[in-house]
Amino acid sequence: MKLHELKPAEGSRSTRNRVGRGTGSGNGKTAGRGHKGQNSRSGGGVRPGFEGGQNPLFRRLPKRGFTNINRKEFAIVNLDTLNRFEEGTEITPALLIETGVVSNEKSGIKILGNGTLDKKLSVKAHKFSASAKEAIENAGGQTEVV
Repeated sequence: MKLHELKPAEGSRSTRNRVGRGTGSGNGKTAGRGHKGQNSRSGGGVRPGFEGGQNPLFRRLPKRGFTNINRKEFAIVNLDTLNRFEEGTEITPALLIETGVVSNEKSGIKILGNGTLDKKLSVKAHKFSASAKEAIENAGGQTEVV
């Protein structure tokens, strides 16, 4: 088989039906839209979620809670991720982004206490969980809030 001999599977490709191109096509005049009514007109039809005037589902269901527009989202880094760095390294947000540990800094970087840390590191971040701070200091390192 050669490239110029390739053909799509039988019945997988069909030609587009061009509507409104004369009565002989079988889809001329009203172009398959029928006579009169909302859907026959240009721009006709109903919006998504419209149920013919019946109280729609999104209005029948109860609404709960709210979205805080001032919410800050932090990029999280766990302790076991910090083990990849050499002993005595100063870890900064810039270093974490540069090494690919964090791809998007968001509102800042927060260090969480998942896993164990077995190296002495000095860590600079925007936030620390209490367990992470304790684990870093127990390993002989220090923490600094940027």
